[in-house]
Formats: sequence, C-alpha cells, structure tokens
Amino acid sequence: MAKIEVLDSHTIDKIAAGEVIERPASIVKELVENAIDAKATAITIEIKEGGISFIRISDNGCGIEPDDLPVAVRRHATSKIKDATDLEKIITLGFRGEALAAISSVSKVRIMTKRPEDDFGTLLTSEFGKVTDVVESGGRNGTTIIVEELFSNVPARRKFLKKDATEAMAIISAVEKQALSRPDISISVISDSVQKFRTPGDGKIMSVIRAIFGKDFTSKLAEVRSMTEGIEVNGYIGLPENVRPNRNFQIFFINGRYIRSKTVCAALEQAFDSYLESSKFPCGILYIYIHPAFVDVNVHPTKLEVKFSNDRSIFDAVYCAVKNALLNHRMDPDIDIQLQPKHVTPEKYDAVNAFVPIYDRIVSEGKPKTEQKSIFENLGSEV
Repeated sequence: MAKIEVLDSHTIDKIAAGEVIERPASIVKELVENAIDAKATAITIEIKEGGISFIRISDNGCGIEPDDLPVAVRRHATSKIKDATDLEKIITLGFRGEALAAISSVSKVRIMTKRPEDDFGTLLTSEFGKVTDVVESGGRNGTTIIVEELFSNVPARRKFLKKDATEAMAIISAVEKQALSRPDISISVISDSVQKFRTPGDGKIMSVIRAIFGKDFTSKLAEVRSMTEGIEVNGYIGLPENVRPNRNFQIFFINGRYIRSKTVCAALEQAFDSYLESSKFPCGILYIYIHPAFVDVNVHPTKLEVKFSNDRSIFDAVYCAVKNALLNHRMDPDIDIQLQPKHVTPEKYDAVNAFVPIYDRIVSEGKPKTEQKSIFENLGSEV
C-alpha cells in the first residue's frame, strides 16, 4: 500500500499560509505593501480586537481590473513579475504572489476595488479559500480589503495568538515601519475606533518620525547622508544621549523595504562604540540604496531577510555614514555640516577588520570588492 500521497490543494494552501501569515500583523503588512505597490497616496488601516476579528485596509491606488480579481486570490498570482529573470531586479515590495491566497485560505475576505477608468467597481467574496461571489458594485477609486474571523478554520493556529492588545501593538509596529519607508504616503491606523497615529504624507521623513515617535525623540536626532562605493545611506541616528536599552529603535530599509540585518546592525553599533556604555543601544532610522542586482530579497516568504552580494561594502558604507554624522555633530553642532565636514572613508578606517564580529566577517582577505558605482553608471534608466 502506498504511503506517500500528494496533498490536496486545500491542505497545501493552509500549509503555505502558515509561512506567510503568522499573526494579524502579517496580514496588515502584506496588504499595506500591496497598497503601496498600487501607487496609493493614502492608506487607512482599521482593526478590531487586535485584528483577530476584523481588519480593513483601504487605499486610493490604481485598483484591480475586474477580470483579474478572481485570479488575484490564487497562489503565485502576481502583477509584479513575469518570470525568473525579474527576480534579479525587484523594485516592488510584493512579488511572490502568495499573500492574498494565504490570507483568504484562513479567513473570510471581501475585496472591493475600482479603477478610475471603470464605471463600476467589483466586489469579491471569499470564505476560507473558496471564492463565493464576484459581482459589480459601487464604491470609490482604489481598493478596500476586509478580513474577518482569522484562523477560525485553523483552531491550532488561533490558540497561539496573543492577547488583543499585544496583537494590536504588533500591527501598529509593522505599520510604523511601512510609514517610515514611504513619507510621501499618508498612513492612518485606527484600533478599536481610536486613531493611533496618522502621517501627513508630505514626503518628509522627519514629519513621519515626529508623528510616530513624538517631538522629544525627534529633537535628539542627527542627519545621516553619505555615498560610499555606489551605496547611498541616508536617514537619522539618535544622538549619544538618545539611546535605548534594546534594539527596538534600530530600523533599516533597503531600497524602501524594511529589513532585519546583522551586518547593518553591527555597523551602526560599532560606529557608536566609543560613545555609549555597553548596556545601551543606539537609535537609527537608516535608508540604504543599492542596485537590486546586489541584494537578494527572495530569501524568506516574509521578505524581512535579505542577502547582500558583498556584506563588507554594506558594512563600510553604513559605518562610515554613521561615524561621519557623529563626528560632524560633535565637531560643530551650530554650523551647517555642509560647510565644515569631516569625512571618514573605508580606507582610513578599516571598519570591518577592526570592528565587525567574527561571525559577520563574510568576505575573506584578498577578494576584490564589488564595484557597484560603475554598474550604476552603466545601467542608467534601468535602476
């Protein structure tokens, strides 16, 4: 008797959903990323009971074509890429085509969408992976997605969820990072009818930081702006008096995508090495821009982990950018740093060999550094 069986599509979808959808915050993250990719300029997130019973995300983006809507909730259906070659130059936040399928397989979903050029909108209803209805509807331009009864068909997953307040905080934290990634988009979060924050969408990073973290935190920041070997590093770091007992205020972005990176974290902390006591951690909101060919974002379904083609170059770029910001602020806090800069270079400070921990020394001695600057220049409008 055969012991190996091919799983049915319903079971496969539930397994796949477990990789993408860990908790309500995962749903919100994925749907907000879709709204950003849809060119939205305003996004509203509403949740009830920590997102377990109700999530609604509304945007004013381009909407979905009526014929595409039933396809959008199928696994590996996406408008972001067409074939494997596109994985080498991903510039959108979404690309795997798993989010809507995973969400719909473990919840009840309604999608209301309308394109500006359409006379009518479209409403799709899905219950636990099955599309039950697709009809014309009214509505404004953009897309609204409502997710209800999360994990009610997967009791084993539902019992591992935290308290409503804990799940709500996880959602707010996820959206904060998305708001920081796109200061040009107005993003609002409402939890149990209470507005938690709203960003103005004026394109200014400092406006978003102020809206999320408050005026006191904002007043103790120094600007970071640097270009090293074709790697651009911008953003803000907390001054030595603006530190925290943990790494919660270390927020990093690669080409607009929020990531977790030991390399970037090590570079930030080593730049602060002589400024802080060992029990404290620096704050930093850093935006790193690198050609997509030099970073692999297709590492994990959550898209939080990335791989760099040259970790040393990333470390050097971040270390020098942060060190220069600290030196210039300490040197002349009352004079524009553009007038009297001090500049640390990788050649002057061999940052990796001197500071990076052994487990982060990925590039061995003698291997050439990747010359990314020349590649930027050659690619031109493709970037």
